Amino acid sequence: MSYREICAHTNEEYWERLELVMERIAAISEDGAASVKERYRGYFVEMAELLQVMYRVTESAVSGKLATMTKEWGERLNRRMFLDVQEPDYADSYANPVCATERLGREYGQILCALDARLHGILPYCMEGDIRYLCIYAELFVEIFNCFEDAAELNERELKSILYSFMHDYTEVFNEQAISRLIDPAYDYQTQIVLKADLKDSAYLYRYGLYVGKDELESSRFLQTFSEEQIQAMADTFTEGYRIGFETSGKDISLKSVVEIRYPIGFERMVRAAVRNFEKIGLKPVMQPYSISLNKQYEYDHKEDAGLWMDKAFVERSLEVDRSVWEKNKKQAPSYGGPAVIDIFGMEPFAPKQKEQRIRYTDKQQSLSVYFRSQKSQLINQYIHGKERSFTIIAYPVPSIGEKFAEIFEQTVRINTLDYMLYRDMQQKIIDVLDTADTVHITGRGSNRTDLYVKIYPLSNPAHETAFENCVADVNIPVGEVFTSPVLKGTHGKLHVSQVYLNELNYENLELDFEDGRIKDYICTNFESREENRKYIEDNVLFHHQTLPMGEFAIGTNTTAYRMAREYGIADKLPILIAEKTGPHFAVGDTCYTYDEDNMTYNPDGKAIVARDNEISALRREDVSKAYFNCHTDITIPYDELGKITAIRADGSTEDIIAEGRFVVPGTESLNEPLDAMKE
Repeated sequence: MSYREICAHTNEEYWERLELVMERIAAISEDGAASVKERYRGYFVEMAELLQVMYRVTESAVSGKLATMTKEWGERLNRRMFLDVQEPDYADSYANPVCATERLGREYGQILCALDARLHGILPYCMEGDIRYLCIYAELFVEIFNCFEDAAELNERELKSILYSFMHDYTEVFNEQAISRLIDPAYDYQTQIVLKADLKDSAYLYRYGLYVGKDELESSRFLQTFSEEQIQAMADTFTEGYRIGFETSGKDISLKSVVEIRYPIGFERMVRAAVRNFEKIGLKPVMQPYSISLNKQYEYDHKEDAGLWMDKAFVERSLEVDRSVWEKNKKQAPSYGGPAVIDIFGMEPFAPKQKEQRIRYTDKQQSLSVYFRSQKSQLINQYIHGKERSFTIIAYPVPSIGEKFAEIFEQTVRINTLDYMLYRDMQQKIIDVLDTADTVHITGRGSNRTDLYVKIYPLSNPAHETAFENCVADVNIPVGEVFTSPVLKGTHGKLHVSQVYLNELNYENLELDFEDGRIKDYICTNFESREENRKYIEDNVLFHHQTLPMGEFAIGTNTTAYRMAREYGIADKLPILIAEKTGPHFAVGDTCYTYDEDNMTYNPDGKAIVARDNEISALRREDVSKAYFNCHTDITIPYDELGKITAIRADGSTEDIIAEGRFVVPGTESLNEPLDAMKE
């Protein structure tokens, strides 16, 4: 069954409901929501008009007219749908919790603000011709409007109850969509855009229903200037990384038939070539496009909106539905091979405004969210076995990076295609020294206060075993790191970096103190108060866990990427994918081998990589819920803040890997050439 047929089948039961509710919404718009108090009329009229726009879009999608969308039509729709959630208009938008609570009152403002954001999120389904989301959200809107008509009976608890019932009742719709879109290539709306649209006409960008800004438009135009050979080379690097990832980890890619492609809209020329490459090795795509330019503050303001309805009963209900959906798809699920991701960089580092008006999880909800993520992760691994899947990820700049975008793009392509054999051999020399270590000591220099000891997994048979993986350009492009899972007991000290960009958020003077491999204290200087700084880290690095272990210790060797970052002044804009290759880095959370610890892999020299576990991940044998945190955040110390990395052996002897920011292991001198050239 094609996606169009899926939509037609599911739409049948919703058409009559949708037509009835849209008649009511048209009436609300026409009379200016006169039946509610004046304070709330502006909100309801604005939302009613928004829903009517999406209704017209849905009609065009179902009739097939949307396939002929012109650039002008797309631009008008894009402005109408997203102007209020983009700066500067966002400051005066009902989608902004500050504005919403000021205009509508704290009691109702947060709820109506969250509803606004939910309504903005259903446009992609309307564009696809799937009317269910529009229908059920339109009915929710009318139910809430009716409460405001009967103002004498109105209260916050009633509104929350309506929202809670809605989320509870439609969990099947939401969860089944999310899982099906992950594993079933029949959901091919985006695939058809990539393969069949005229990519020279930017009108196609607007057919996703996602925000289209400068980066999407200019990225698409820029890639049109590339030759077919250049585009194919980019796609080959990407897809070969995915294929080789299976090969090097001893996994059989022929057992897989589905690849998930996550890509920024505007990169369709490369994605089209990648889809064809994947098809040659028997993989059909499930597409996950994303908008580069959507307002990050808007997304941050709404990231905990689920706090309006999250409780234990809701979480268990959602997990119950997930189990049912996965069980229904248990034959299809193992065909999923894993994600192939195109990341981007170049936007201004984002440090969010902490708005006390936004919805935040309570302490109890934070604990529930940790439990929820853990249980969902275990379900995914139960049906899509971690030991059988792989991934790849590559990154490119976008025009926001500045006037030298074209040069930086060219340099990034070069970095993504460096001679991995050369790096493999130099990295092996580093590993040979590290494998003799009992502990590795890392120190900063200048104002960097890092002073950290990392305990290394002991080798029982050094001739055939290694503690470090020699990471070349396969799953993790570009080339350039060696990494291990540290022993937690004996790992201690301070990690400090003056500035770092993690999960699209900026951190100033981030400090983490470790004891027995676990974070015992943390701080940064983004905000005025210690409490806000700690809360920022707790929410976005610890992800509401009381502590996290050090899941990875690595040494990045891609000095060419480091030089590019410094020469173009873009170090603060690099994604972690590249940034982690530009110095030693330390991941907090799970190890790199999560759910794959028992699938032994080998370095190019034939040695088995035995440091795949730590004391926490080993608990999976007793209770899997205690073994994983479902997060992994890399924090890099750049070479110019790095003093020494020293291997300390059990007998007390030492050997430096890096001294004063330079590699000193014999045979690795070439790694210093890009660094030394920066002085010229």
